[in-house]
Amino acid sequence: MTIRLPAADGTLRTYEPRTDPLAVTPGTPFTSRTVFSAAHVVADPLADTTPDAPAAVDWDATLAFRRHLWSHGLAVAEAMDTAQRGMGLDWAGAAELIRRSAAEAKAVGGRIACGVGTDQLTGGSLAGIRAAYEEQLAVVEESGAQAILMASRALAATADGPEDYLETYGHLLRQAAEPVILHWLGPMFDPALEGYWGSADLDAATEVFLEVVAAHPEKVDGVKVSLLDARREIGLRRRLPRGVRCYTGDDFNYPELIAGDDQGFSHALLGVFDPLGPPAAQAVRVLDTGDVQGFRDLLDPTVELARHLFQAPTRFYKTGVVLLAWLAGHQTHFTMVGGLQSARSLPHLTRAYELADGLGLFPDPEQAEERMKNLLSLYGVDQ
Repeated sequence: MTIRLPAADGTLRTYEPRTDPLAVTPGTPFTSRTVFSAAHVVADPLADTTPDAPAAVDWDATLAFRRHLWSHGLAVAEAMDTAQRGMGLDWAGAAELIRRSAAEAKAVGGRIACGVGTDQLTGGSLAGIRAAYEEQLAVVEESGAQAILMASRALAATADGPEDYLETYGHLLRQAAEPVILHWLGPMFDPALEGYWGSADLDAATEVFLEVVAAHPEKVDGVKVSLLDARREIGLRRRLPRGVRCYTGDDFNYPELIAGDDQGFSHALLGVFDPLGPPAAQAVRVLDTGDVQGFRDLLDPTVELARHLFQAPTRFYKTGVVLLAWLAGHQTHFTMVGGLQSARSLPHLTRAYELADGLGLFPDPEQAEERMKNLLSLYGVDQ
């Protein structure tokens, strides 16, 4: 088996795919870490829709992928940015996704947490933002899922300073029925969130974020930090109140952050664990035995792929995630809600294929090769 792949300079080179997929078996949840995979949605490729129309979702394939993650012991973080919240999936679609996935979690005994935001708004006042958060919080709590309070574009645009964040989050935490996960999503994932927590200075923003947690520690299960800055996450992690977890959202530095140090470790809530679910689960089971080096030996080689998928503009990482789901046989097509399959270049996609193949991520390497050749042919690359 060989395949001709385009390089960034436009030349073609011959690549010989791996023939032996990584051997990973499903298993039970982990004992040393709580690990969420943020999961993508599968578009309905036959729907007659447009990029700015409501998302058309293939619900059967979408839920089947969540069962795949649960089968490996992973928890599912639902309706997050990996599911294209605000980039193709609107609130109506997200609400339906939450209800369906939460019901599926109950049916199979899987753990699930779901994103709560304000994406039904196009603008508004602080009162309107609180009401939007409350509406979404009610949907998640009624579904029986844990809530993840996501960062709000509307709040970032409306807040006059840190006090507005403290008031808004304090209001929401006081009324939450169960402890929530607070999500700090950096502007590399969503430019509209620049200056979140009332300041573009990350040191000042961190103080406000920690003040929110410190005021309501009994209502915060943990914080999810997506700043792609390992040193900052470690510093924040060490200052959290006792009992409040840090869930790394750092898709560049996750092995070292999950492994931890003599002062603590991070749990995980990661979009990159969508394509890396099985090997990540295998690595965490090794960590459960206390074998930190064995964990690093398994997970460190995946970082090159992760950094490639999440390279700037980081918010388009979802395109590579869905490509790999298609190549791995989790869906029958490479289309995305909002037409986002066009958001990465062909050289970027072929490099993602090559790196994933090298890791043995494709259960059927021949199928992955055939599908990649079909994609290349659409771009005029003859084999």
